[in-house]
Amino acid sequence: MSGTVEAKLAELGLTLPGVVPPLAAYQPAVQSGVYVYTAGQLPMVDGKLPVTGKVGAEVTAEEAKALARTCALNALAAVKSVVGDLDRIARVVKVVGFVASASDFTGQPGVLNGASELLGAVLGDKGVHARSAVGVAVLPLDAPVEVEIQVELTHP
Repeated sequence: MSGTVEAKLAELGLTLPGVVPPLAAYQPAVQSGVYVYTAGQLPMVDGKLPVTGKVGAEVTAEEAKALARTCALNALAAVKSVVGDLDRIARVVKVVGFVASASDFTGQPGVLNGASELLGAVLGDKGVHARSAVGVAVLPLDAPVEVEIQVELTHP
């Protein structure tokens, strides 16, 4: 059943993907009280990475920003897998993003805007959050970007 959040995704021309299966010993998302924490979500599309490499070298900042948007969609899918209905999101509390960066790349915040802007477009004021954007040497599968989110739920 599609709710308001999924209707907004559709209005934006987006479809909530299936949950990306874990690459190791963890769950895509877990609920603790009124919070859901996602594992780091890679920009997987149909089970694979559309591009690999370092941002600022093999991957442009604009490409990486689009990949961060995909990560955020995958994170929403992970949230839905544990709560069943994205309309239960009261707010996005925190977004943490990792950018596999060339040694001279310093545009991590701009890359992570892809995730932040998507959450704002889909959730409105509920999508406004605190955020960390971290440059790293390498990510799993040589992914350029990884994003995790923490959301607070409305009480059932």
